[in-house]
Amino acid sequence: MTLLNNFIGGAWVPSSGDEHLDITNPASGETLAQVPLSTAQDLDSAVSAARAALPEWRNVSVIERGRRLFTLREELVRRREDLAQSVTAEMGKTIGDARAEVARMIEMVECAAAIPTTIQGRIAEDVSRGIDAETVRQPVGVCAAIVPFNFPAMVPFWFLPFAIACGNSFILKPSEQVPLTQHLAFEAIEEMNLPPGVVNLVNGGREVVEGILDHPGIDAVSFVGSAPVARIVYERAAKAGKRVQALGGAKNHMVVMPDAVVDRTVEGIVGSSFGAAGQRCMAGSVMVLVGEARERVLPALIERSRAIKTGPGADESVELAPVISPAARERIAGAIERAVADGAELLLDGREADPGPGGGQLGATILGSVPPDSEAITQEIFGPVLSVIEVDTLGEAIEAINRSHFGNGTSIFTESGAAARAFRRDANVGMIGVNIGVAAPVAFFPFSGWKDSFLGDLHAHGPDAVEFYTRKKTVTSRWFGGGAESGAYFVER
Repeated sequence: MTLLNNFIGGAWVPSSGDEHLDITNPASGETLAQVPLSTAQDLDSAVSAARAALPEWRNVSVIERGRRLFTLREELVRRREDLAQSVTAEMGKTIGDARAEVARMIEMVECAAAIPTTIQGRIAEDVSRGIDAETVRQPVGVCAAIVPFNFPAMVPFWFLPFAIACGNSFILKPSEQVPLTQHLAFEAIEEMNLPPGVVNLVNGGREVVEGILDHPGIDAVSFVGSAPVARIVYERAAKAGKRVQALGGAKNHMVVMPDAVVDRTVEGIVGSSFGAAGQRCMAGSVMVLVGEARERVLPALIERSRAIKTGPGADESVELAPVISPAARERIAGAIERAVADGAELLLDGREADPGPGGGQLGATILGSVPPDSEAITQEIFGPVLSVIEVDTLGEAIEAINRSHFGNGTSIFTESGAAARAFRRDANVGMIGVNIGVAAPVAFFPFSGWKDSFLGDLHAHGPDAVEFYTRKKTVTSRWFGGGAESGAYFVER
């Protein structure tokens, strides 16, 4: 059985810890490898290597740093199917979803490779007589990211390529449930010929996470996970004087207007609610039916959802693969039971699906007439569960969205430009979709959650990434001897 190594100082090295966990295929229950629970000593080695590499990497020209990312892109493209198969094997999502995730991973590198343009500063001549002012961007230092299980390929690359493009060194702590994909990614990173220590990978659990939050040698921390943990990470890392971005959970609403195009809307909602088994922070988990939309859309949605094929994600024909573990299935099933106890109508029960060899299979679940204070409306379930509520007007739909303490993503399905404009203006949510089920932005725009879905000032990827991974330095300058103060041109004597 393979025991994974850490990647520290440009080399694969064993963890100093003697504890490890099994990495399990959610579909089959097969143990794929073992991951070490690294120690504070391992993290300290990574920080030391990152700190030592920083001066050399910072002095590499910004154009050359961009070129190194071109090399990484080509290596990832060459390995894209291996990466997708790894995502499916260790996380369980369908191979189609996994391939789309790897494509977005590569897109992040493409965006970061534009760094010679995106890192540029500003200058103003003659802010006073003979005085110029300019702002330049410089690296923050040693940066770290703590990432979740649900996107083993993409989410780490929300951070890694942007951090090193900006001249920082970097430490990644992948989820201990899905570390294999990043092991493959770091094999591609080795081809970049970076100075040893520019990028580091430390496997582990809570000890490594807490070390990242507290270590005085780490200057910036990025986190993706549940809302309660995001708050802990944000407060603890900020208290230690670090720059922090902490992406939390979500409860994304999808509003369906009476004029929605039924077949396209149904497909959008099915993909959003049940794609990746609902295990994504941009999954649509509440459907808000406005007026006659119930009669037009709900029957077709139930029929389509009942026909969803479940099974192992490696099967090209499967649409709904298992959740990450039997424990997750049990937790989700409990949430469904509590929603029914709250008074929700069970329109489609995914618990009837065979759990499968891995014990994590669920079918699509649709809950109707869910009370507004039910956990199925207010809390993230993180599974293939869609809660349905009904309102009379768009204004009531927007009020329902704005009552949530989350503000990650929301969508409206309509053919009315006026309705779409009112929705995008008044919904207090950071990412808006119009006839789009999953309103996750491409790499060139920020992943801009609001409220309890995000803690910090600067979001992941897009222009916010360059802002987060650089510090601004403003220089005010004046030169004597050239006649500039009098407005005369310098004339060589």
